[in-house]
Amino acid sequence: MDQYAIHGGNPLVGEVEIGGAKNAALAILAASIMTDDPVIIENIPDVRDTKVLMQAMESIGVIIEHLDRHTVKINSRLINGYSIEKDYIKKIRASYYLIGALSGKYKQARVALPGGCNIGLRPIDQHIKGLKALGIDVTLDFGIIVTEAGQIKGSHVYLDVVSVGATINVMLAAVLAEGQTTLENAAKEPHVVDLANFLNSCGANIKGAGTDVIRIKGVSRLHGTEYAIIPDQIEAGTFMFAAAVTKGDITVKNVIPKHLESISAKLMEIGCEVSESDDAVRVVSAKPLRPSHVKTLPYPGFPTDMQPQIAVALALSEGSSIVTESIFENRFRYVDELVRMGANIKVEGNSAIINGIPKYMGASIQAPDLRAGAALVIAGLAAEGTTTVDDIRYIERGYEDFHLKLKLLGAQIERIETERDLQKFNLKTG
Repeated sequence: MDQYAIHGGNPLVGEVEIGGAKNAALAILAASIMTDDPVIIENIPDVRDTKVLMQAMESIGVIIEHLDRHTVKINSRLINGYSIEKDYIKKIRASYYLIGALSGKYKQARVALPGGCNIGLRPIDQHIKGLKALGIDVTLDFGIIVTEAGQIKGSHVYLDVVSVGATINVMLAAVLAEGQTTLENAAKEPHVVDLANFLNSCGANIKGAGTDVIRIKGVSRLHGTEYAIIPDQIEAGTFMFAAAVTKGDITVKNVIPKHLESISAKLMEIGCEVSESDDAVRVVSAKPLRPSHVKTLPYPGFPTDMQPQIAVALALSEGSSIVTESIFENRFRYVDELVRMGANIKVEGNSAIINGIPKYMGASIQAPDLRAGAALVIAGLAAEGTTTVDDIRYIERGYEDFHLKLKLLGAQIERIETERDLQKFNLKTG
């Protein structure tokens, strides 16, 4: 059954610690196989995606020692294969980072086509274009991406569209190449910068990460390092909107406020108070929420991964809002679930027209993907009555201890597995 049972209506108040960035961790874990020396990675979120990727790495001979819940020591000296085709790897999108890492270090790879959330078409044509530009032969063999290269040479790569995944794969494949690679129209996301910083700490020569032109001068080998993952901007943003929706007062700790600028700006625009310190952001929602128009864009624009969360807030605002999705075409699948809770939202093409309502009503709903699932939990926290959220496996792909962190802020939420658990929850909260 595996559901969240939520009794809404409590403002969330207090402090919450943000974990390491899932998307950065996945890229850096993949990159760690490119050195024969031991690597220690700290601040890894304990979520399903990172567990699946490490399981895949172990399947080809990588030795992973868990020093604590969030720290691993990785030794890739005894890698004994370059084929990752098990069904479990298809469950995560970031499996494709192993293509760039294995190709860059070992000149070959066989990796099953990736899965992840069903939020729309996410082609890998830009990945293939970038790898081929470096002299890597890429073919598709019944759902398996196969790469082979005699020698990888630096090149000029221009991405037709901004793609985080393609940017990361080209970086991975190019760090050990002969000569210099210039990657134009590169993604600027914080986890792209974090990967570049990690690789540079291993001896790579990467400049320009965080801009749209990244220059990579190939080196002969990478060495070991000890590195800490940056905080997760999307987890932080989710709790910031939880404050907005529940009329709460939350201080989000262990963050980089600059990574949250587009989120903070929208929260202030819709009527929240946002204050920053060196490594924390406080969000207070004491006034009625105002409507707004939002368009998702590549970083530093408003993140597509925060689109469901802001829609949940705008559906409770006093007026009409428009949310336009410019990254993924299938990211409004959560709207039907919000409508079950009383929301007034109509989807037209890649936009959602939202007319605010006074409050949500509790309902039985389903998480359609990772970020939408977290947004629906927030809606349940603001709703009158009890909400159950099914398919929480999606949420657990990217949020560590989500319901436990919410409970510490005053939420009435439990992870339940049986109908009896739900009855006990209703008795306790009713």
